[in-house]
Amino acid sequence: MKSLFAAEERVSKLSKRGDPLESLGRHVDFAALAASVDRALPRPHRYFGGRPPYPTELMIRLLVIQQLFNLSDAQLEFQVLDRASFQRFLGIRDSGKVPDRNTVWAFRERLVQAGLGASLFDEVNRQLQVEGYLARCGQIIDATLVPVPTQRNGRTENAQIKQGETPEDWSAKKLAHKDVDAPWTEKHGKQTFGYKLSASTDCRYKLIRTVHISPANEGDQIHLLKVLDRNNTSRDLYADRGYTALAVLEAGGWRQHIQRRAKPKQALSATQAGRNRRIARIRARGEHPFAGLRALGGKFLRSVGLPRANLQLHLKVLTYNLKRLCWLKNNEVVAF
Repeated sequence: MKSLFAAEERVSKLSKRGDPLESLGRHVDFAALAASVDRALPRPHRYFGGRPPYPTELMIRLLVIQQLFNLSDAQLEFQVLDRASFQRFLGIRDSGKVPDRNTVWAFRERLVQAGLGASLFDEVNRQLQVEGYLARCGQIIDATLVPVPTQRNGRTENAQIKQGETPEDWSAKKLAHKDVDAPWTEKHGKQTFGYKLSASTDCRYKLIRTVHISPANEGDQIHLLKVLDRNNTSRDLYADRGYTALAVLEAGGWRQHIQRRAKPKQALSATQAGRNRRIARIRARGEHPFAGLRALGGKFLRSVGLPRANLQLHLKVLTYNLKRLCWLKNNEVVAF
């Protein structure tokens, strides 16, 4: 049966079913996110004509959708044309102009060149604080490896890359497809080619407060100091056996709850094992954000180079935080 109000009826049913994008649009100030981008990367002038660029807020919303549903640029374009919930979230239900895959790629490349991933992440954290979700009850520091497409290079080429050189026979087109920033590293006997993401998660709300992205072979101890959240209201710091207590943190008044590692041929004492279990109960909350990132497709990147990986992972983490914020709001987790 035909209905003149079919579109409105379907949208109403989406709202009743609990459209996550509707919740996202209600709780997040995307205009502020767009303003932070426009301040650092002013929109191009059109004094000499040409098609005006799409609004920055629309493009930011597109990138959030892309991260939330782990879509390629081509799939993002298709899904925006096809899905009513996407069109409502973007505010383009009555518009015939939709950003295509090339527009999305070009906008993301502008963000990469300007290095704005951290700025967007900081703006999201500012909104979390405005909502009252301050970093409380201590922090959990952990790291995860993020693989990227493996490079098939010869031994000579790999030796030149390690020395910071570019093989002479590589054309500009070939170099654009080669990731010379990502190294190999080994963890638990498994080789991984890619980058490392370290994060500090607050124990109270399980929101990621600070991040650091680097080549995969950079040590966890270096990351520990770089992701330390000095705005947390508690001085408690939790970490697994991969980290060791640092004198500089102890001198700064930090209470380091780091699990003990057994020495070769010497098992942990009952007291040490019990301490590890007590820390593990709290530290397990720091694994939940990484599981959330994995659900968003954050455990593998389809990009080339550290700058692009930096932006992609910052977008992935801020999307997790926005999704977590909506959950806290919808489940009435009171900020205090």
